[in-house]
Amino acid sequence: MTTEAKTTLRIGPYPVDPPVVLAPMAGITNLAFRKLCREFGSSTSIYVCEMITARAVVERNEKTLHMMSFDEDEHPRSMQLYGVDPETLGEAVRIIVGEGWADHIDLNLGCPVPKVTRLGGGAALPYKRALFSRIVRAMVSGAEPAGVPVTVKFRIGIDDDHLTYLDAGRIAEAEGAKAVALHARTAAQRYSGQADWSAIARLKEAVRTIPVLGNGDIFSAADAVRMMDETGCDGVVVGRGCLGRPWLFGELQAALRGEPLPEAPDLGRVGEVLYRHAALLSEHLGEDKAMRDLRKHMAWYLMGFPVGADLRRSFATVSQLTQLRDLIGQLDPDAPFPKDAEGPRGRQGSPGKVALPHGWLDDPDDPAVPEGADLMHSGG
Repeated sequence: MTTEAKTTLRIGPYPVDPPVVLAPMAGITNLAFRKLCREFGSSTSIYVCEMITARAVVERNEKTLHMMSFDEDEHPRSMQLYGVDPETLGEAVRIIVGEGWADHIDLNLGCPVPKVTRLGGGAALPYKRALFSRIVRAMVSGAEPAGVPVTVKFRIGIDDDHLTYLDAGRIAEAEGAKAVALHARTAAQRYSGQADWSAIARLKEAVRTIPVLGNGDIFSAADAVRMMDETGCDGVVVGRGCLGRPWLFGELQAALRGEPLPEAPDLGRVGEVLYRHAALLSEHLGEDKAMRDLRKHMAWYLMGFPVGADLRRSFATVSQLTQLRDLIGQLDPDAPFPKDAEGPRGRQGSPGKVALPHGWLDDPDDPAVPEGADLMHSGG
């Protein structure tokens, strides 16, 4: 557990120390949550904002522009884009770097949600090698003049019969991406089952000139150390493991620097962190919207702690900061952090067939953009 990270990770011009990246999560990794994670972790790790739709950037959608907000001292400002059309993605990148909105741009090829994959986006897209190549080339071309690195995050493949990650890694490397990250599940798995870390090791062997990051089933600092030891990856991407546990970034920093881990928080400290999250969200979204947004976090923060059903229900329907403060006051501040709260959290669901455009699997070298694929413009 005290093994120091063996690599010095850089993404373009940016050193990432320790080599930890907060994964972009829709409805989660807004300015407030990223700030909270940074307060516990290292300011030189990377914290990626929610997925932004390229079409919405091009259209300068007001909701999207607010989602693209960064804290004043947040650096590098890391943004993840979604899209299927090389022209739209290239134009979105040119706008972002031209306006100085981000320092690092990641391409989302990991989303398994049907509304995304049925348009050929997210985890479906790497199967179309020529189209994928055109997209990375367009994004790199748009970002390079400003010195903004482009990275790519993808899954093992569509399903066990259509694995794409080795080709995706090689293509991204050849087209100028500065790093790749692998969520070691197929799209068909969604978030179920176990991540296959051996795929991360194979990708690391295939991609030689840029960093390879691993993602999937990092629920503790020990998991991160073990992934790096077992796969040889250059860094870790953490998603669901930090839900209701932003202090995980402090534990990751300690473990990957070979330092003693900080003590796990008792329920009193968790209440303080929860209120801090609420206050930051209120600054970002306004109190009414912030309280509604915070409700989904309650079960994650209170997971495993001795909190009665009535009190949990009250937390899940909280509507004001003053009400939240009163509810936190009813918690047992001395209750220790429960051992069973260290495991998996967040969505898991069941595996299922991946929704794809008609004829998507017929020709992996077809460079055409699927009809209607670029219609998603909701900002995520």
